[in-house]
Amino acid sequence: MTPPSEASSPGDDSPEPEQSGGRWRKLSLLAAIALVVALFFGFGLQRFLTLEALQQAQGSLQGWRQQAPLQSALTYMAVYVVVTALSLPGAAVLTLAGGALFGLGLGTLLVSFASSAGALLAFLLARTLLRDLVQRRFGRQLAPIEAGVRRDGVLYLLTLRLAPVFPFFLVNLLMALTPMRAGAYYLTSQLGMLPGTLVYVNAGTQLAQLRGLDGILSPPLLLSFALLALFPWLARAATDRLAIWRLYRPWNRPRRFDRNLIVIGAGAAGLVTAYIAATVKARVTLIEAEAMGGDCLNTGCVPSKALIASARLAARMRRADRYGLRPVEPSLSVRQVLERVAAKVAAVAPHDSVERYEALGVEVVKGHARLVDPWTVAIRGRDGQEQRLSGRSIVLATGAAPVLPDLPGASQVPLLSSETLWSWLRECPLERPRLAVLGGGPIGCELSQALAQLGLPVTLIHRGERLLRKEDADVAEEVRRALEADGVQLLLQTRVLGFAATPPGAAAEPTAQVLLEHEGASSSIACDAVLCALGRRARLEGYGLEELGIPSGDTITTNDYLQTLYPNIYAAGDVAGPFQFTHTASHQAWYAAVNALFGSVRRFKTDYRVIPRTTFTDPEVATVGLTETEASALQIPVEVTRVPLHELDRAIVESAERGFVKVLTAPGKDTILGATIVAEHAGELLAEFVLAMRWGLGLSRIFGTIHAYPTFAEVNKYAAGAWKKARAPQRLLGLLERFHRWRLGTP
Repeated sequence: MTPPSEASSPGDDSPEPEQSGGRWRKLSLLAAIALVVALFFGFGLQRFLTLEALQQAQGSLQGWRQQAPLQSALTYMAVYVVVTALSLPGAAVLTLAGGALFGLGLGTLLVSFASSAGALLAFLLARTLLRDLVQRRFGRQLAPIEAGVRRDGVLYLLTLRLAPVFPFFLVNLLMALTPMRAGAYYLTSQLGMLPGTLVYVNAGTQLAQLRGLDGILSPPLLLSFALLALFPWLARAATDRLAIWRLYRPWNRPRRFDRNLIVIGAGAAGLVTAYIAATVKARVTLIEAEAMGGDCLNTGCVPSKALIASARLAARMRRADRYGLRPVEPSLSVRQVLERVAAKVAAVAPHDSVERYEALGVEVVKGHARLVDPWTVAIRGRDGQEQRLSGRSIVLATGAAPVLPDLPGASQVPLLSSETLWSWLRECPLERPRLAVLGGGPIGCELSQALAQLGLPVTLIHRGERLLRKEDADVAEEVRRALEADGVQLLLQTRVLGFAATPPGAAAEPTAQVLLEHEGASSSIACDAVLCALGRRARLEGYGLEELGIPSGDTITTNDYLQTLYPNIYAAGDVAGPFQFTHTASHQAWYAAVNALFGSVRRFKTDYRVIPRTTFTDPEVATVGLTETEASALQIPVEVTRVPLHELDRAIVESAERGFVKVLTAPGKDTILGATIVAEHAGELLAEFVLAMRWGLGLSRIFGTIHAYPTFAEVNKYAAGAWKKARAPQRLLGLLERFHRWRLGTP
């Protein structure tokens, strides 16, 4: 077994002319600042900014102040601004000088504006010199901090300014690295520094009696400042409480509740939410209008993967010569395949059944739920009867539905979705119906390829230039070749204008026409049905959201804790977004359940830092973290390591050489920023990178881990090895080569 020789290929780091010019401007600014600071210390100017020097010069300075009041005030402010902007030592002494020379009133005014202007300049200098650099290196890690600053940045800054225990030059530097606006920074700084300014300027009016700076801020005064720093947060909490009181004021809160938690929707998010609530012995009711398990079990993930399994076997039978066998055309019956699909759904169904959840302690109610008020849910059963339940908290997990195009002629043709495809295929009298698939995303690619592998004529129509727009171009190209090899006709950069029913004719004629436009030319294709894979839209109507005024757009609007407008009403899964994966729905369910039941004690922000995804084409596409395209768009520098599958022993013996592993790392580090795998079993292979990213493990840890041979999982270690090989210390290796030659006795 020999590891692959392909090494890492860092991205092109050659600077653009504009970037180069900006870099020189920054270097020039940095050099100018360094020169001023060097001159300041070189000439020993810091000796004039001490308490002793100020006390000795107090008389002459006051005389100058009386002779030239305007000039002295402007000069004083200019010196203060420069000292503060460059973070030079002596700002405290200058503040005392303001009180000694100008008195409490005017001194406070001059210091307030000068210190705020200097802080703003320091802020802008630090932002100009450092923000881009920090963003390139730590952009993704800083995203939660930046979100917090956008939301509560003024409160954070006000707290830091009111409590003078924090070095102000450090506040200037750190806040410059955040997205806080300069105007907000200036105004907040001026307000926050005012109490401390008053204390120091007042002390300056008694300059002759001062024996040191330490006595100005006594422990009681520091405690007062600390309490003052808490005031913005106390005011914020009081304001929030008032807003919540006003929000709930129109509604009558029940004196007692029927349930600790009511969950609407028994898909992935709803099931997991109810499961967790029952596990911690809460009284929980789960309401579902349709089948338990939601779309994933009944019409989505489970049936589609069962179909794909049959389709892949059919494709391998046609290519049996790759395995030393005689290729055969499988004897296919779509109905027989669908019987297997239904059997697999039935085999999984007990995991999500009413019986199982009732045994766990969940009350399951069948019917349509609608919010009546923030605590009450009305449930209309199939018999038309309505019952009402109240709960301390409610979780909305109503899921999403496929999007169907609103185009001319849509009502004249069989327009299918991933939900209705199964029943249509079962009832279709044709042995091999012709399908047009709209959309080149994951669902469109998966179903197009699977149906084509089962022998159905399939045309995939996609408006974009390439398939799988969220993936990199090389990934999309691998999928394109795979689909075409399996017989899918691809029409890219093609717009659907509408549909038309085929005029009556021979029995074998297709029943529908799809009207198209490609590069300005109109055309049409014939088919028996149109499968729409254009995405999914959250189910928002009919649940009482409008009546309660709960905001929503494409999804229900929630905060970081999955709370809606009403803090006791939560949303999770597809209806909450931003992802539409079963595993993220289950992930959100934990936060929704825990926050709903224990949020008054402790709340948890939903963690979206490491979210994997898999497209189950053949070969599969699995991605976590950044792609090359995203890194380029976000201007995040990365190094790319790429290892082809055809160098992996297990892939060779399995005739599964298609694909590659691509890992993005931080420049000069083994920190994994993203990974993409195109391979058979890519979804399983990705788990190692997901684990590594979640717990901060780098490629060196993966390389140092034993992987069984021969397995597909070894390719992850190969990628780590390629990364290390590309960064091998060449000078040291040269010395080692000479050392080994010397030991052999050769020159």
